[in-house]
Amino acid sequence: MRFIDIQTWPRREHFQAFNACANPHFSLCANLDLTAFRSAVKQSGTSFTVAMVYALSRVSNAIPEFRYRIRGEAVVEHEVVHPSATILAQDDLFTFCTIEYTQDFHDFAARAAQTMAYARAHPTLKDDPARDDFLFMTALPWVSFTAFVPPGHVHPANSIPQFAWGKLFDEGKVTKMPVNVQVHHALVDGVHVGRFFEQLQDYFHRPELVLGESGRAAR
Repeated sequence: MRFIDIQTWPRREHFQAFNACANPHFSLCANLDLTAFRSAVKQSGTSFTVAMVYALSRVSNAIPEFRYRIRGEAVVEHEVVHPSATILAQDDLFTFCTIEYTQDFHDFAARAAQTMAYARAHPTLKDDPARDDFLFMTALPWVSFTAFVPPGHVHPANSIPQFAWGKLFDEGKVTKMPVNVQVHHALVDGVHVGRFFEQLQDYFHRPELVLGESGRAAR
């Protein structure tokens, strides 16, 4: 982790302008092509939720702006950020589940399976208050939404990116899925979210980049 020198930061003016907003967040929702990715995940026997969490985490870690966080008057950049997802537990209630990110997908998937099983058996809505190296994620597989506004603190504003994905649907021979991204505009601009969606779609078109050889063989 490193502290950003705001005085020499090229983004200084943008940071100060949007950090002063009462609600500095903005979100974008896009329908992405999941045709190849869905098929590869299914044939590989991998959990779709785990594959999605990994793909979102991998793209986020590759874009520096998604690793920036605001701490009081300071800005820090984490070397690695980790997904904290909501997963269903008993009685239609959800629990938070934080998974330590690693770039090797098979290591991540094994760790995720263990962590998710523990979270379901020990549900909680608590995150470590000393940490802000999270990526908040949730799935709504019942609705193909066109917009999504997650809850969050405004005073002070939460600077952790938040992601949501919805129900898959077919358009002809193409399978699509809505993906929503919400970010703090003092740290992230539209161009960065655009790069995020571009890279994520590339992973969905080429699932072997996420799933390794199992993804290549399933295509």
